[in-house]
This record gives sequence, structure tokens and C-alpha cells, in this order.
Amino acid sequence: MRGIPWRLLAAGALTALLLDLPFPLAGPLPVWRTLFAWFALVPLTVALLTLPLTQTERRRRWILGWSFLGGWLTGALWFGSNCYWVYNVMHVYGGMDAPLAVFSLVLFSLFLGFWFGVFALFLAMIRLATIHRGNSWLAVAAIPFLWIAMEFAIARIPSFPWDQLGYSQIDNGLLTRLAPWAGVYGISFLLAGVNALLTGAILLRRVRIKRGPVSFSPSAFCASLGVMLIVIGGLGFLLHPPEAPGESLAMLIQPNLDVASDDVWVGQEWDRRISQFRDLAENSCKDYIAGMPETGAPTASLKCGIAGPYPGLIVWPESPAPFRGLDPKFQTSTASIAKLGPVIVGNIGMDEDPITQQMHIYNSASVVAQDGHVVGRYDKIHLVPFGEYVPFRHLLFFARQITQNLSDMGNGDLRKTFRIQTGDASWQRGQAHRYGIFICYESVFGDEVRQFAQLGAEVFVNISDDGWYGDSSAPWQHLNMARMRAIENRRWILRDTNNGVTASIDPYGVIRQSIPRHQVDALPAQFGYNSEVTFYTAHGDWLPALCAILSLALLVWSGRKILGQVASETPRRAEIRR
Repeated sequence: MRGIPWRLLAAGALTALLLDLPFPLAGPLPVWRTLFAWFALVPLTVALLTLPLTQTERRRRWILGWSFLGGWLTGALWFGSNCYWVYNVMHVYGGMDAPLAVFSLVLFSLFLGFWFGVFALFLAMIRLATIHRGNSWLAVAAIPFLWIAMEFAIARIPSFPWDQLGYSQIDNGLLTRLAPWAGVYGISFLLAGVNALLTGAILLRRVRIKRGPVSFSPSAFCASLGVMLIVIGGLGFLLHPPEAPGESLAMLIQPNLDVASDDVWVGQEWDRRISQFRDLAENSCKDYIAGMPETGAPTASLKCGIAGPYPGLIVWPESPAPFRGLDPKFQTSTASIAKLGPVIVGNIGMDEDPITQQMHIYNSASVVAQDGHVVGRYDKIHLVPFGEYVPFRHLLFFARQITQNLSDMGNGDLRKTFRIQTGDASWQRGQAHRYGIFICYESVFGDEVRQFAQLGAEVFVNISDDGWYGDSSAPWQHLNMARMRAIENRRWILRDTNNGVTASIDPYGVIRQSIPRHQVDALPAQFGYNSEVTFYTAHGDWLPALCAILSLALLVWSGRKILGQVASETPRRAEIRR
């Protein structure tokens, strides 16, 4: 019977809901919700692999077409619910009209959901290729490989690897041990593999394998192994990583500027803001949260003597502050503050083209030594589409007219680290260390962040302006992805944001210190250095690349098998017509 497979569509909607639950919704993620990641894919995969089969070309096209559409619907619903904050970004902060902001969210969800459709289509093709043998096990076994290949494609083609499945286990002390070897993809692979086992337990429940007097149930095996992995994996939340010592101190400034209006400081306003910057930088004897905000973590403070600890580093985040690299006021102000300690400051980098004399602007981070000279500048390489630049600007010439606050910046072309010499209050020089700086959205790209460690960075500094997200799930999602970068590379991360979450993250992804969101404050962040090179740091995304190759090989094999089936059916249809 042909028609709309409502069961598939309902199963896809259920999977989209279950996939949304193991990620932050509007605050820190409760541990119990991470459980859903272990079986969220099952409704969709079971529905895909139980669509009714008959040996007709018309039915084959129906299965492939609806499998793709069912997967696409699942992906669109998931991206729409997981990234609902896109509406706020476009409407509240981007100045876009409400109907256009809704339309943008729908287009965004459909564009990224397309790749879920490709995943479902590939899975249906593998099933159809083995229709004669009834080898459902091959399609089931392919699920984790296809899933990781899909996550990899989303990361590399539309460049939006947001909330990949493995991030749901960021607080799992057992599963995160996979990250230094295979990145977040290693955790995603394990979770998708358990989903595949549970899918197999349902699909193979009527199958029994007999070898002489011994009878074996593949369904029972899959169910037992799947449940065992869930129990063992779930217990990983009880495993606490070792506490990494923090021998240095950084002051992470949280200015809490209004992203829509705090970009002009005139006259006394400039002096007031810079004075506040200095006061925050030198007041290290203050309270902080010994953990993540909004989780009930206790309050603590540094042990201070008469003068208090001296900051080895001062960080100002990406923010709407009117800091321009070529502005003499900016240069003088940062040089003055750097006397307290070396400064990393988010600012607008500016370069003049010597030929065209056109000024190029960048989202940058400048490094200022204690003697006031500029050590160097990192220009953000991976920009946010429609936030910091207009993709296909000749084709989408109307984009700037739609949103009022759209930027159009140049992207940097050099990933670099900075050797920063720290000092103390008596100007005695301490040991120099290498720092890797990445800006905001760049933190979601594991294969790019690891390159800073490859270049010798002993600690990461992540500056960000999460004010664009408002009080949505995005700041917490963004934080968890940054935490994964610490685990993958075994590096401390000093995460400094405009309005929170500003935090010190240890090499095991644990938030050791933070300050409350939405207030002007500074975090006296303790941190350490590490020059270890993990397997993932050295080899990057080897696992998803392997999964992509195997998935493409399965695609080619399945395509040839299906074409062979069509060719074998053609003479029979001709004979029937005669």
C-alpha cells in the first residue's frame, strides 16, 4: 500500500524530541537528561528499517524518497528546537523583522536538517541492497558509521558542528576519556553504536541462529550488550577526574556590555570605562563560584595577603567595546593596564591595503606585554556566516538590507600562538609560556583548535561575546563545546566572555571557577600549563574521516546492488507484458 508513512514521520518527530533533551535547554544540563542520548535515534532507525518492502521498482523509489524526507524532517525539527535562539539573534539583536526572523530560523533548520535526510537515505539504500538475503544486520551495523559521517559532513560543508551527539556526555568522567584519542566524535560513535544495538534488538527479535543443539538469539545479544553499555556508561558520571593544579593567575574581565548599544565611548565615558577595566584587573582578592554558575556550586575566594595575588595575565573578551587596533587612545589605555600584567584584549583589528589603500577590518585579539609593546595580534579565521560576513555576497546582495546590524569582516589566514612573559609586582620576570587564542564560534571546531596545541600552546584562551544569545540555551551549549576542547587537548582554557559564562576550565573539562552571568565582574582564574600532545591533537579527525570513507564505500556498493536488482527485474517485467 502506497501513501504517506505517518509512522515514520511520527518516529522522526519523536527522535528529534529525544535528541534535544540531552543538551542544555535554558541553563546547565541535569545529569539525568543525558540518558536520552543512548536511545534517541532508535525510533527513527527502527521506522526506517521497517518500511514495508516489496520487489517493485516503484516501491523502491517510494522507500528511498520517504526515507530521505523522514530523515530531513527529523533533522529540521531537531535543529529548529535545539537552535531556537537563532530567532532571538536575528530579531532582537540583528534588527530583523519578526516574520523574517521566523523564516530565517525555518530556512536554517531545513538547510542543516538536509543532512539527516542524507543519513536516512544511505541507511535505506543499504537495507534495499540486502533485501534478497534479509541481512538487516548490515544496515544496523552501518548506523554508527553513517551517523559520524553525517556529523563530519555538517562540520565541513555547512560548517556548523553544533551539539554533536558526544557533547551530551561532557560531564561523564568515563566516556570523555575517548576524547583525547578520537575527539568528540569518539563519544558520538559509542552513543550511536548503542542506539544501533537497541535498534538491532527490536528488528532481530524473530531471528534465531542454530548451530547444532545450540540456539542463539541476536536480538537478546544486542539488547544485553546495549543495556550493559548504558549502565557502565551511566556510571561514568560518578567517576571524578583528578584535580589539575593551577599555579598561575589570570584576571578575566566580564564587562557585561550591551551588545546593541555599548559601542561608543565619548570623552569621560571612555575614561570611566578604562578606569573600571583597571579596577577589575587589579582586584584579585574577590569571591568566585567554585564550579559552574546556576548549579548551586559553593562560593570561594583566593587567599590574599596584604597586597593580594598579582595577575600573570589580564584578559578582556570579545565585546561591543569601541576598541580599534589603530586608535591611539586604545593603544595608550591597554599599555597602561598592561603594567599590571600582560593583556589579551578583544578588539577590531585594522590593516590598510598598501595597493588599494582600502582598510580591512578583523575580529581580533591583541597581545600587549608589560612594557606596553604589542606582541602580536590574532585575527579570527572561522567567521560566523550572516553575523560577521555575508557568504556568497554577490548572490545574496539583499542580506544587508534584511538585517540592520550585519557585519562584514575579513577572516584571518594565520593560526598562531604567542609567547608571553609574565611578571610580578616587583617586575621580576617569570617564565614565558605559549598561549593559543581562539575567538567565540571557533571553539566549536575541534580539528581547528587542536592546531594551537600543535603549534606549542600550553594553555588556551577563549574570548567570546555570548550576549547575542540572550537567556537561551546557546551560552550553555557553547560552554560545553569549549569544555570538550580542553579534554581533547588536555589544556587549561581561560574562557572570558562579555556577559558569561566566564570560567576557568581544567584539562579534564571541569569548570573549576566561574562568576555569575549578567553582571560587571572579574574572575581571578587559577590555571596551569601543559605541553602534552594527545593522539587527537596529533592526528585530528581521523575517526570521522574513516567513517566517511567506509560510508561512501557502502553507498557505492549499495548503489551497484540496487542497480543490479533493477536490471534483473527488467526481463521479468517484459516477459509479463508479453
